[in-house]
Amino acid sequence: MTTIILQGPKVTDAAAHAIATQSHGTGEAHKGYWRIRDARPLAPEQLDELRRLHPFDINLLPEGFDPAQVRLLVTDMDSTLINIECIDEIADFIGKKPQVATITESAMRGELNFEQSLTRRVALIAGLDASALDHVYQERLRPNPGAEQMIAGLRAGGIKIGLVSGGFTYFTERLKARLGLDYARANTLEIIDDKLTGRVLGKIVGAEGKRDFLLDLCKELNITPAQSVAMGDGANDLVMMNAAGLSIAYHAKPKVQAQAHAALNHCGLEGVLGLLNGVARE
Repeated sequence: MTTIILQGPKVTDAAAHAIATQSHGTGEAHKGYWRIRDARPLAPEQLDELRRLHPFDINLLPEGFDPAQVRLLVTDMDSTLINIECIDEIADFIGKKPQVATITESAMRGELNFEQSLTRRVALIAGLDASALDHVYQERLRPNPGAEQMIAGLRAGGIKIGLVSGGFTYFTERLKARLGLDYARANTLEIIDDKLTGRVLGKIVGAEGKRDFLLDLCKELNITPAQSVAMGDGANDLVMMNAAGLSIAYHAKPKVQAQAHAALNHCGLEGVLGLLNGVARE
């Protein structure tokens, strides 16, 4: 038996009851989502057909996953927790956004090695005044819809929150303080005489680095990876997501949606709370 979660602004009682009947489960209405418990497992083609027919998110929790045991969520930053790809916006200040954005898009689809793609992109912004970073943070960066609600719900449920990025510490550290997150890891841009040198300091946080961050936090918190949730949108998030008890693709690339346990396409980040059965241990 499995649990099905329905959520999004267009979920209707009629549709929820119909899916509960079709899956031979018991539907329960909760604030912001429906939970169908004790449902028969749906074949991938059945789930795909339901998603095609209905304008809301339909997700099956993985077998053996217990939301009540979750103690950690690790999320990607760019285009997941926030609304932009920071390096693309930085490049805009030196007139190279199209070139950088093209590389970013290919890397997120999994067509390019992430570490090599980041090295190429950072090299393109060499010589830019470091003040551009603050302009991006102040003027263009916004948390994605539902971020504050998600964070408040997770914290109320005693779940720690980690932010990890193939982007830059300039942004992750500010977001960590601003949003009250517990942990953060990212890459450090080299700056000399207030100019970007076009290099990253130290080992690049790529796909394996993200996974290692999640596993390091599990050890620190004395929990198993099964008690963690990982969320992202790009191919470089998949290694981390595959290590977690629940993986969430947030408005993600097709490759990521195909491999994740759950996909959020119709709701904001508050949808994480529905997948965790409201978190508040109802």
